[in-house]
Amino acid sequence: MSLLVKICGLSTPETLDVALDAGADMVGFVFFPPSPRHVSLETGRDLGRQVKRRALKVALTVDADDATLDNIMDALSPDIFQLHGKENVARLRDIKQRFGRPVMKAVPVASAADLAVLPGYAAVADRILFDARAPKDATRPGGLGAPFDWHLLQNLELNLPYMVSGGLDAQNLAEALRVTRAGGVDVSSGVESAPGVKDPELIKAFIRAARATRELSVR
Repeated sequence: MSLLVKICGLSTPETLDVALDAGADMVGFVFFPPSPRHVSLETGRDLGRQVKRRALKVALTVDADDATLDNIMDALSPDIFQLHGKENVARLRDIKQRFGRPVMKAVPVASAADLAVLPGYAAVADRILFDARAPKDATRPGGLGAPFDWHLLQNLELNLPYMVSGGLDAQNLAEALRVTRAGGVDVSSGVESAPGVKDPELIKAFIRAARATRELSVR
């Protein structure tokens, strides 16, 4: 299986084109106002049209209600919902049934105890995204540029595709993949020159570095 590369938090036509031209498998759009990467429904609609099936469209939400998800479905028609809040297993099931889309559940990791939720989520989610747990005073759950201890995933037994995120960049992603054997990588702040400002050269460098790891045994 080839490595999946997701560029998240895209918000301009120019940087979206860079990610698509460089070969991103997934492009993520943030619908969460506290984030510097938040996009309006109108912008999401325009960017979604620009994708033209060149990559999977991922809608990142945080504890969104059905009305919000309805609006996102209408604007973006995402291929996947990325649930980055405290959504429980029942909520994941509800979203899948109501909207008919796969769901990727973000699991914040700071210690081995954080992995205890995996059996429940794995029974419903289509994919797991491991991210660094945000500090208690953080205004958002991700996109903070902090890695977690990848060795916590070394002996992971999960019969579900999973990705890693949190503080990744072109320099450290190979080591993250070596340790975790994840099937995908997700980057946001690691390809930015400032919070919410994507850097075209960093996007291209990250995707090049990810493609250079193809010889790794991924799952």
